[in-house]
Amino acid sequence: MTDVTTAPSAVSASTAAHIEATERCAAHNYHPLPVVLSEGEGAWVVDVDGKRYLDCLAGYSALNFGHSNERLVAVAREQLGHLTLTSRAFFNDRLSGFAQALTRLTGKDMILPMNSGAEAVETAIKVSRKWGYEVKGVPAGQASIITMEGNFHGRTTTIVSFSDDDVATSGYGPFTSGFRSVKYGDVSSVAAAIDDTTVAVLFEPIQGEGGVVMPPEGFLRDLRALCTERNVLMVADEIQSGLARSGRTFACDHEDVVPDIYILGKALGGGIYPVSAIAADRDVMDVITPGSHGSTFGGNPLAAAIGTEVVAMLEEGTFQARSAEIGGLLRAGFEPLIGRGLSDVRVRGAWAGIDIDPTLMSGREMSEALMVRGILAKDTHGSTVRFAPPLVASDDDIAGLVAAVAEILDAASRPA
Repeated sequence: MTDVTTAPSAVSASTAAHIEATERCAAHNYHPLPVVLSEGEGAWVVDVDGKRYLDCLAGYSALNFGHSNERLVAVAREQLGHLTLTSRAFFNDRLSGFAQALTRLTGKDMILPMNSGAEAVETAIKVSRKWGYEVKGVPAGQASIITMEGNFHGRTTTIVSFSDDDVATSGYGPFTSGFRSVKYGDVSSVAAAIDDTTVAVLFEPIQGEGGVVMPPEGFLRDLRALCTERNVLMVADEIQSGLARSGRTFACDHEDVVPDIYILGKALGGGIYPVSAIAADRDVMDVITPGSHGSTFGGNPLAAAIGTEVVAMLEEGTFQARSAEIGGLLRAGFEPLIGRGLSDVRVRGAWAGIDIDPTLMSGREMSEALMVRGILAKDTHGSTVRFAPPLVASDDDIAGLVAAVAEILDAASRPA
């Protein structure tokens, strides 16, 4: 394999100092690329040495609207001057607007606001179980939830209990019981796993961490019909796939499917503040009663103000349209590279996963080579790299990404 300059031979003193201090004083739960970012605007970020990079990860879709989005920053600054936190022991004047806006966007009766995506997933699990006991009539302590192989819903103890990622699970047992894992995208496997104790099917319409993996066409429609028939809640984790990332408001919209519970996060806070929520109709959400669930920061005025503006931006439809346009550019650029260094390409809206011929390089090596060329991306599962540029990225930005990937693959394919 030809050397494709996968990483700089040295970093600046400033970069090295930041990295050394972080590695010394912060737990090593990530393995970052050796770049230290200090500024961001739109689709671009700048490191401490002044070098610009196209951000093709966008905070795992938290930055769908770009870095330092003017509308969101203005709303946050305005709210900072008034009220940021009251706790839910009191009402605040921003939560009502956020709740109305998000129920309007999702078409659901009620929301339950939290902070992180993992908290929202935990909330959906709790609501599903309580619904199962109080509404469906599952015997106490027996509720089961069906999950999918290859899933990623977060890293809390309960969530990793149904993960098949050895890195996420090793050393963290004993795990929470009550989950059954089935093949992703196989509705017959879901049907076979359902019994009288099943309260919900928890799934990602697109598995982002897995490398932008999509189920077969028709799976979401068939799953919706199955859940309705068997009186089981359909719970869609749209934390990464939702809020315009896939070219529609929700990834479930691609098959005109409405789940019983939406799980939302990341872009809901506009990349400014952690905001998450679940949305469901009253017959599901009414199982939550005072004291049975809560969050000190969930639904706080600052979060609610930002979330309300995010919904307003999404209701205009321009970000969904732009996401679809970016998807067309990514598909047109990457698909011709299949057989020329790539073995597979998956694109849905402004979200792409590419599988690299492992004899050429790993996904980490591709990410390092892109970093040298001023593009930031993230590898996953060995030889896969995923791209999720902010939806404000220009046509030229996307063309530069595609050209850089092609250049790296061509260099790697040339005889040494």
